[in-house]
Amino acid sequence: MVFSYTPKSDKLSADHDLVVLVSVVNGLNPEDLLKTKINLRLILVSGKTKEFIFSPNDSAGDIAQAIFDNWPEDWADEAVEKAEILRLIYQGRFLHSNVTLGALGLVPARTTVMHLVPRETLPEPNSQDQRQKSKGASSSCCSAACTIL
Repeated sequence: MVFSYTPKSDKLSADHDLVVLVSVVNGLNPEDLLKTKINLRLILVSGKTKEFIFSPNDSAGDIAQAIFDNWPEDWADEAVEKAEILRLIYQGRFLHSNVTLGALGLVPARTTVMHLVPRETLPEPNSQDQRQKSKGASSSCCSAACTIL
């Protein structure tokens, strides 16, 4: 079961809603549960933000699916057709769907900022490095028979 919970906190500004996406665990107070979770502030390309709470064991694919299934009403104009095209960007890098928040070393009970973008495929790793190598190779003046005196 998924539920929404807004803790009493003066740290949140009026511009940000806190939506908690966690499974209900028998007998746990939501405040205690939050101490073991990671707060993600997701930013859309438009600049709209929303905060979500996830487990360190949740993967980028799990997060994309949870966001898709619980798409915020104020993001309605930017809704996507399927969860599989939602991508997370953390520290300038696209996250593969199997990477967990814990594997990234994110600290529970702290806020981490990520971008959420619609994109069908991930860019190839080191694609910029490959372009630089190919440019360098094509700009060589001659074959290995050249000798510089």
